[in-house]
Amino acid sequence: MLYREVGQYKTSYAADMAVFPILQDRIGVAVIVAIAFIFIPLVGNDFLLNTVMIPFLIFALAAIGLNLLTGYAGLLSLGTGAFMGVGAYACLKLTTYFPQVNVIVWILASGFFSAAVGVLFGLPSLRIKGFYLAVATLAAQFFLEWCFIRIPWLFNYSVSGAIEVPLRTLFGVPVTGPTATAHTRYLIVLAIVVAMTWFASNLVHGRIGRMWMAVRDMDLAAELVGIRLLRTKLLAFAVSSFYCGVAGAMMVFLWYGGAEADVFAIDQSFIILFMVIIGGLGTLIGSFFGAALIYILPIALRAIPEAFGLPIHPATAEQLTFLIVGVLIILFLILEPSGLARLWQIGKQKLRVWPFPY
Repeated sequence: MLYREVGQYKTSYAADMAVFPILQDRIGVAVIVAIAFIFIPLVGNDFLLNTVMIPFLIFALAAIGLNLLTGYAGLLSLGTGAFMGVGAYACLKLTTYFPQVNVIVWILASGFFSAAVGVLFGLPSLRIKGFYLAVATLAAQFFLEWCFIRIPWLFNYSVSGAIEVPLRTLFGVPVTGPTATAHTRYLIVLAIVVAMTWFASNLVHGRIGRMWMAVRDMDLAAELVGIRLLRTKLLAFAVSSFYCGVAGAMMVFLWYGGAEADVFAIDQSFIILFMVIIGGLGTLIGSFFGAALIYILPIALRAIPEAFGLPIHPATAEQLTFLIVGVLIILFLILEPSGLARLWQIGKQKLRVWPFPY
């Protein structure tokens, strides 16, 4: 078999603790990135990029943000949608007041505003946790939703009350607005997601990630060995909200092209949470698995039967999606709480030792 690490010797601790210690894994990741950057833009049409790839990447980034908080730090949050909204509205205000600055800079900078809000609502995490912390973040969700609707300054006093994305260019190429092509927006979203995923991977495999996991496993023991709980928990809220804010800004500026406050309702928070649960808590690749399953599932339920001459009504496909996702969540919580990522790890391990028993 090709998937073997025989002969791949580790001569340092850093090499042994690498994210991809096996050569075949590194080659596989390089191939996936090459396909995403080269093959898909060449062969993909506007429907594939606009309807499948761009939203999949955005939801995956938001799921990574929630996974850093819930999966690695053990802090449950139900305000993901609201933090995404903070990033979107912050990006709108920044592009309004500083139109000469490139919009990609503001998409990334909007995450800092979301991080500040996340730290503010993460303060109760020092005293409460579990269900009560989830209720506190749920209160943040409802309060921020109210702000998005009731404060006209946030949406530039628009009559419709919606975010209106202006036309912005990069080296003369439209990036946002009605004239921006799907290929341009896809490449920008992909570059941001890949860079932020790489940063998150280095973060969770370093000292900060070990502090988060120590707090997750037993916060009292973590405090006894010298980890400052308040600083560690607030950092988790800040980083998580930063990722969600960037995802929210990309959702409006690089996908929808405009949005109302309903986009960042509580439903969005639950969808991201389901992605993390099904994909796998405490793993970055699980965020991509969960986003792919939950977002692409409704598209597949409509496209596959239609290809065989059995079209399904969109409302029926939506109800089937709710049913399937609900069943999957129950099954994963009972049979495999670590989600799809754990099944992926088991499959890789079995492949490494095949044909010997595992």
